[in-house]
Amino acid sequence: MNAQRIAIAQRCFAAAYDKSMDFPDIVALLIQSGFEGYTVDYRRNTATYFLPDGDSVALEGHPTDDQVAARFDAAAVASLIKWAQACPSDYSYTAFCRRAKAAGCAGYIVSFSGRRVLYFGRTAETHVEHFPQ
Repeated sequence: MNAQRIAIAQRCFAAAYDKSMDFPDIVALLIQSGFEGYTVDYRRNTATYFLPDGDSVALEGHPTDDQVAARFDAAAVASLIKWAQACPSDYSYTAFCRRAKAAGCAGYIVSFSGRRVLYFGRTAETHVEHFPQ
């Protein structure tokens, strides 16, 4: 992957943590830059950004001591997403990640062409969230 696209992926990942861009703006920049999606893996503490040709770049996330709960609570994940979409003053991506892990979310896959995010647990249980229309 070229240096410019790697820098864009890094910028977008950092922006999620520092609130310098919201999720729709991050998605728009990644799409404009040619990415087809990304995966966040809470167990490995990584985010991997993919191009349509299969090229990818993996970035290390902000480390925490939080563990992914054994049981996936799809209702809690859905509620957590609603909280993030409302973007209240107490929202942060770090808090989102912690709460997601507590709800048994082991990671998520963002598909730009599919216009959805698939959240998954350790036992491959899932919750699918479609992009707003």
